[in-house]
Amino acid sequence: MLSAGAVEPGIVKVIDVFRRKTGHDVKINFATAPAITKRAGAGETVDIVIAPPAVLDEWVKAGKAAQAERVTIGRIGVGVMVRAGAPLPKIGTVDEFKKSLLSAESLVYNQASTGIYLEGLFETMGIAAQLKPKTTRYPDAAAVLSHVSKGNGNEIGLGATTVIIEGESIGLKFVGPLPEDIQNYTTYAAILAAEGAGSGAAREFVSYLTTPAAKKIFAAAGIK
Repeated sequence: MLSAGAVEPGIVKVIDVFRRKTGHDVKINFATAPAITKRAGAGETVDIVIAPPAVLDEWVKAGKAAQAERVTIGRIGVGVMVRAGAPLPKIGTVDEFKKSLLSAESLVYNQASTGIYLEGLFETMGIAAQLKPKTTRYPDAAAVLSHVSKGNGNEIGLGATTVIIEGESIGLKFVGPLPEDIQNYTTYAAILAAEGAGSGAAREFVSYLTTPAAKKIFAAAGIK
């Protein structure tokens, strides 16, 4: 299985329960949404792909998956993080969020779906030029979490709410989601790839994603 990293906190727990329940082994690799899009045109051999709908559309266009097999998992918003023990920035309103970003010593976020949205948001807010000199971007969420947890000073990190919450175990603090007026939710879905279309185990897993047990796990991880 190939999956976007934002759903990792929930999907790994679902996989664990599925393994115990069915005895099927599940191997999963995580990548950014842009990377999964690129791999649609490569000789990728996977049974299931989990990603935003636009990415799955590319797999369908490439003849690597069937549109009819798509199952929605849930949506994830963007959140703010700082290292544990650092002062919490005010982000309750768009104006507070803007002021916190401008007063921060540094800003850290990814180059994946979340980062692409934030890049456009900062342009719209008219602060992109001011933030750019103090911004560090990484290819994926793991590098962002590591940077922020080991940072110092008045530093703000941004990313998918799911991975931030999971990152509290490595010294991060989830400040909260973006103000609703500027929040961006990314929907994630699963699709059977061409290689998995004839696999009973792959079909069983995709079906399991729709069960109350799986939905409960996803909701607890922030995927709703």
